Amino acid sequence: MGFFSKLFGGGKAPQPKEVEPVEYKGFLIYQEAIAENGQYRIAGRITKDVDGELKEHKFIRSDVVGSESDANELMLNKAQMFIDQMGESIF
Repeated sequence: MGFFSKLFGGGKAPQPKEVEPVEYKGFLIYQEAIAENGQYRIAGRITKDVDGELKEHKFIRSDVVGSESDANELMLNKAQMFIDQMGESIF
């Protein structure tokens, strides 16, 4: 029965990792690298509370690297640069 569950999508979906955000200039940056074919794709979210509403910007880059920590470090650097350039207009 396990074979058919895997084949047709039954069973439990993988649980997303709990990610501790990094605060930067009032924004919260979530580093969420995506495992892909033995490498990690740079991905994450930027959030900010604007007038009592949580705004969120998700992004996935085409860049892949060999380790999850490298992908998360690059994501943090790219997110900080994006915040510096765009500010709240990213939402």
